[in-house]
Formats: sequence, structure tokens, C-alpha cells
Amino acid sequence: MRIYTKTGDEGETGLFGGQRIAKDADRVEAYGTVDELNAAIGVVCSFRLPKAVEKILSQVQRDLFLVGSELAVPGKKMPQTRLIGSSHIALLEKTIDTLDAKLPKLTLFILPGGASAAAHLHFARTVCRRAERRVVHLAKSEDIGKPLIVYLNRLSDLLFVLARFTNYASKHQDEIWEGRERKKITAD
Repeated sequence: MRIYTKTGDEGETGLFGGQRIAKDADRVEAYGTVDELNAAIGVVCSFRLPKAVEKILSQVQRDLFLVGSELAVPGKKMPQTRLIGSSHIALLEKTIDTLDAKLPKLTLFILPGGASAAAHLHFARTVCRRAERRVVHLAKSEDIGKPLIVYLNRLSDLLFVLARFTNYASKHQDEIWEGRERKKITAD
């Protein structure tokens, strides 16, 4: 099988079912950003991670293929092809609660960073938020199931908790944002 098909050379791509749409269409932007999120998580998985985090991210990557698949189905066929539902969201919430209970209580904002894997998890969280915004935008004009939006919202929360958990497990302390206070930057 060839990697290149030449069918997208005119700026269009195919959806499931054969419909052709512009590569910059809202639907393509939505599932393209979900694909970018999956790749960002793949980068995280290239680091040494706590086993629990590896397992969670492996499942998230599989779920993101379902999200992308659901988004790649034209609007009229969408209700028959819901792939992400309440059980996916419940699992994210349970995982968030379980991991968060193991972490020091968070009372202030933290800066994204810490261990390399944690910093990349924070980055993946921001890509997830963008994916969520793209899906919300698409939902204004297309029939997008609410579970997709809720799933991406919870996933960004999970990625935040995973970043904190990864820092905690690697003995990196989260850096607290100190509000309006400005620190002198030096090259010491």
C-alpha cells in the first residue's frame, strides 16, 4: 500500500463515507487537532514514566482514535456512530480522583514545567484545550455529540493531574505562580 494517494493534492480530504471536504474545514481542524494531541501524548510516552501513567496514556491514545473517528464522520451520519460516551468520561473522572488523592493539596496556581515528561504533559493539556475549542466551534454548525466535548474537557483535567503526578513521582516540586509579583530575572 502506498503512503501517498495524491487525492489531497487539490486541498481536499475524504471523510468516512467518501464525502470530500476542504482540508481547512472546521471538521478537519477539529480531528486534526485531536490527532496533534495524540502525537503530543506519544512524545510524553517516549519518556520514562510511572507505570500507572504509561497505562493511562496508552488507553487515552486509543480513545483519541475513537474521538477522531467520530469527528471524521459527516454530520448526518454522526448519531449512529457515537463512539465516546459516559463510560469513557466516568473512567477519566475516576482516574483523576484516584491520582489527585495521592498528591499534595493544590491551593495556588502552578507554572507548567518540572520533569521533562511533566512539562510535555502540560503541553499536551494545552493542545487538548485547543482540540476542545475546535470541537465546540464545530458543534455550533454540525451535530457533534456532547460527550465528545465533555470527554476533551475531562481529558485536559486528567493531563494536568498526570503532570502533577509525574512531577511528584520524580520528586520535582511544582512551581507556584506568585501572582502579580515580579521576580528579577538573572543569569546566575
